[in-house]
Amino acid sequence: MDVSAEHHVQVLTDPADRRAAYDVFVRTLHRGPVQEADWESHGQSPDEHWLGVRGADGEMVGSAFSFPTRLTLPGGGRVPAAAVSAVGVRADHTRAGRLTALMHAQLTAARERGDAATVLRASEAAIYGRFGYGIASRGDHVQIAARPQWRRGAPEPGRVRMLGAAEAMKLLPELQERLAATRPGALTRNARWWRRGIDPGGKSAGDYRGIALHTGPDGDDGFAVWGIREGERFGRDEIVVHDLWAASPSATAGLWRFLTGIDLVSGVTAWSRPRDEDLDLMLDDPRLHRITGRGDDLWLRIVDVPAAFGARAWGAGEPVVLRLHDPLFDDAGTWRLGPEGAAPAGDAMPDLECGLESLAPAFLGDRAPSALVAAGRWSEHTAGAAARADALFAVPGAAPWCGTFF
Repeated sequence: MDVSAEHHVQVLTDPADRRAAYDVFVRTLHRGPVQEADWESHGQSPDEHWLGVRGADGEMVGSAFSFPTRLTLPGGGRVPAAAVSAVGVRADHTRAGRLTALMHAQLTAARERGDAATVLRASEAAIYGRFGYGIASRGDHVQIAARPQWRRGAPEPGRVRMLGAAEAMKLLPELQERLAATRPGALTRNARWWRRGIDPGGKSAGDYRGIALHTGPDGDDGFAVWGIREGERFGRDEIVVHDLWAASPSATAGLWRFLTGIDLVSGVTAWSRPRDEDLDLMLDDPRLHRITGRGDDLWLRIVDVPAAFGARAWGAGEPVVLRLHDPLFDDAGTWRLGPEGAAPAGDAMPDLECGLESLAPAFLGDRAPSALVAAGRWSEHTAGAAARADALFAVPGAAPWCGTFF
């Protein structure tokens, strides 16, 4: 049975329907409907894809949204992908198959558009595995005290200057797209994302945005966007980093030196930073850099296995045969993976076997196949195959990290 048709999933093109769908979503987060001025000021992008599902009375009760992006893979290849957000079903219409219908319709549309993958950030981690999503990257939540002492010999910063919103809109999109090309898991962003990221439109302290640009010997090579969390008294506010990208250790050090040196703040906090940022190594007192948690960053769902495998680099190692299982579609197949790439393996007996949701942790390089075998996420049918797969999936470069909240 076509669950999408059964629950009347519709592609939404009318702005009023999109607004109604988005209001459904924000109510699932226990927030009031978006204000008219906020909706109008940030607008919509024509390339966005909206889905809605209605109840028996015709009222909107479910939503799912995506925008087109390009996902960076190990080795620097990029594939078209759909960045999924605003997925929700109204509380009085849950547990009736509507979420399944929305997700099935969204994944089918992504396949038809030619996307290689869909990606999301999960509000509830237990939901998305059954649709083929898995955690493909993780990030560290960090706090750094104000005005730490930086080690002698730490990377020398370049020039840092603050930007206004208009100048940031001209400079940052191109810079972020360039930097995203070097990081597996990174995404490109559309115009509406940038409008909201640079100017959220509110008037409270939490809506403030500071913006700084780092310039090194070869030009602009990093930026930071931050807000403020009000402290219990004057001078105890905390800087909250919303967006920070750097092309080099020098740019990383320069931006963090700048942020931790701002007056009248107690420190800097950032959520889901790349695991190889290594700021503690640059400080005289490494305890002033605290990792307060580690969480899932990007969730990945491959929808075109040949395209995804073909765009990824592979390490040096002996070939393995990997059988994949897709919970929704029947064409994941069996693949021979080797240093030269991936090729269909037909009916060959697999050395390793997993579902698409369990391929995700290895695909961008976050987890080794042997760790996934040890955890029961992959099956090893040939002794030593997991170790061979470790070498194939390992590609030199930055740790996987998305860095875009959507």
